[in-house]
Amino acid sequence: MRNKGKLILLAAIVMAVLGFFIFGLGQYLSLETLKAQQQALTEAIAANPFLASAAYLMGYIIITALSLPGATLMTLAGGALFGLVWGLVLVSFASAIGATLAFFASRYLFRDTLRKRYARQLKKIDEGVARDGAFYLASLRLVPIFPFFVINLMMGLTAMRSWTFYWVSQLAMLPGTLVYVNAGTQLAQVESLSGVLSTEVLLSLALLGLFPLLAKIVLAFINRRRLYKGLQRPDRFDYNLLVIGAGSGGLVSAYIGAAVKARVGLIEAHQMGGDCLHTGCVPSKALIKTSRLAQNFRQAERYGLVSMEPEIPFATVMERVQSVIEKVEPHDSVERYSKLGVECISGTARFIDPWTLGVEGASGTQRLTARSIVIATGGRPLLPPIPGIDEVTPLTSENIWQLRERPERLLVLGGGPVGSELAQAFARLGSKVIHIDRGGQLLSKEDPDVGEAVLDQFRRDGIDVRLNHNAARFAVESGQKVLYAEHDNTKVRIEFDEVLVALGRKANTQGLNLEAIQVEPTDKGTLPVAEDMSVRYPHIFACGDVAGPFQFTHTASYQAWFTAVNGLFGHFKRFRVDYSTIPWVTFTSPEVGRVGLSEAEATAQGVDYEVTRYALDDLDRAIAESEDHGFIKVLTAPGKDKILGAVVVGEHAGELLAEFVLAMKHGLGLNKILGTIHVYPTWNEGAKAAAGQWKQAHAPARLLKWLSRYHHFRLGRDGRSSNRTTDSSHP
Repeated sequence: MRNKGKLILLAAIVMAVLGFFIFGLGQYLSLETLKAQQQALTEAIAANPFLASAAYLMGYIIITALSLPGATLMTLAGGALFGLVWGLVLVSFASAIGATLAFFASRYLFRDTLRKRYARQLKKIDEGVARDGAFYLASLRLVPIFPFFVINLMMGLTAMRSWTFYWVSQLAMLPGTLVYVNAGTQLAQVESLSGVLSTEVLLSLALLGLFPLLAKIVLAFINRRRLYKGLQRPDRFDYNLLVIGAGSGGLVSAYIGAAVKARVGLIEAHQMGGDCLHTGCVPSKALIKTSRLAQNFRQAERYGLVSMEPEIPFATVMERVQSVIEKVEPHDSVERYSKLGVECISGTARFIDPWTLGVEGASGTQRLTARSIVIATGGRPLLPPIPGIDEVTPLTSENIWQLRERPERLLVLGGGPVGSELAQAFARLGSKVIHIDRGGQLLSKEDPDVGEAVLDQFRRDGIDVRLNHNAARFAVESGQKVLYAEHDNTKVRIEFDEVLVALGRKANTQGLNLEAIQVEPTDKGTLPVAEDMSVRYPHIFACGDVAGPFQFTHTASYQAWFTAVNGLFGHFKRFRVDYSTIPWVTFTSPEVGRVGLSEAEATAQGVDYEVTRYALDDLDRAIAESEDHGFIKVLTAPGKDKILGAVVVGEHAGELLAEFVLAMKHGLGLNKILGTIHVYPTWNEGAKAAAGQWKQAHAPARLLKWLSRYHHFRLGRDGRSSNRTTDSSHP
């Protein structure tokens, strides 16, 4: 029904516009006609001013709403026929109402269709319009070199509120309207429509177009004054930048600050390097490497060797993990950062006011001030309020590295990346692993085919995966640890020796005294950050797990660039974070790497897409290494090679993914990947093969048909070369 209404409205508009031109109505909207008929029209208006005003108002609205040529002449006529004051009133309201009707028509006819095809692009535009739309519209309205009918139609495609569009248009068009209406009162002196605006007037209006930008600056200044009202800023500061937390985000923020010769203080309460070094990325990947090697022993026949069950000294394995941490540790050490020019401070920080931190250390509490402050306090594993959980002494990604005895039966709660990686690693190291998740698939943020590929491998590895199981309560019964879970409305009893809880993370904000800066964490426990990574005040920032929305080391480092640069140079220019090309990898076997949209996300956002799928069992290097399983899946815009998202499932997925990340970041399509020379035989050829698969699916069938005929013609008569000869002497 809605589509039928759209067609009727569109047909009515098209017929009205065609009628305007077919019947030559434009001849009545010329300067010559207005001058010739001015006297007669003036007399008609004097005889019935109310009816004449209504007719003029309606005519102006129709012309503007239909985006017909003639609005300029109608504005001159307003001054010529009704005088400066009343003509200005009529033109002002008529132009604003007509523009708003055109705005509504554009929105009704086209916005839904464009939203489906360009959801991501429109989302960004809408966010900008919500933030600065009124100022942007006012700037365009104040400069008459921009066609107003184009502005009306384009703004209708955005999410700008209609009331905002109306009142901004009404006010911002007044200066230009005044110039034209005033010119109309002197109609005899007007030689042409283009002559109404002299160079001086155009320059004045262009300068006037800067007014909204100046107004924005002034309003920002007023908002800052209001924000800081009642607060006493220090006359002098101890640091240009103070960073709370020496994890990935804090270290990068401090590094950048020191690199540009700012005075930087880095406050850490525990260990330099944060979770990634001590309890996250580094130890988990060290353990995963050992577990994969153990699995290679079991699968040696794949490489022509004799398979065997490896002997696994678990304590030695865990000691190796610690040795890896110790080897990486100097990269994040106090010594290194001190040499870089960062002042490393040991202690716990809390806000006293927006510029001052109280840092409690071994030698007491000291007050430190800074022009800008970065909160990079990271996160910690989330322990859900499941009854009895404390009785079973749960393991998390923090304390599991203290194990020196392998758990015979390990229960893993959570099918996300952390739970999946460690479940598989411990299974390959000899533990009997029971892996449960309340959802219907592993890695729930990925597409179902991705989760299914990982699930298949888990079951081949002997992992007891139980999906759609909701943990109800823990208990210790006769010395035996037990979980009671609900599955298909039945109670399931699961015995285990140790339980690893991997159900997400919670930001570390306790002890910061956020009340002193009037900041309340979000429902997810993170801090409410703006696009420039600021938190309430323009000089306070957050990055990493405490900021969200992603909890990856590389995202924390990415955010840290914005916190440092905006913190040190934000008074000149502010940079806004962009998460559209954030990649991530789950280091299971097979690995799962993704960037951009998944199929599920594209569907949910109303984004049209095509899928190109390349099976890695066709890749020569994968075959050579007996790792010929998995796939590459690329989402592209319909009929185009623009990459909307990519996922790689298989060995070395993290490395394969990098080429797609680079392409998306710099706007390169699959044609560019296909045209890039890749070394043979490498895993990276998979990206080129996927691009080739897309190209083959989009081959121009009609052109190829004609080329086939052309080449057949080139062979000569009957499809054979006319130069071919037969050697009769040959038997």
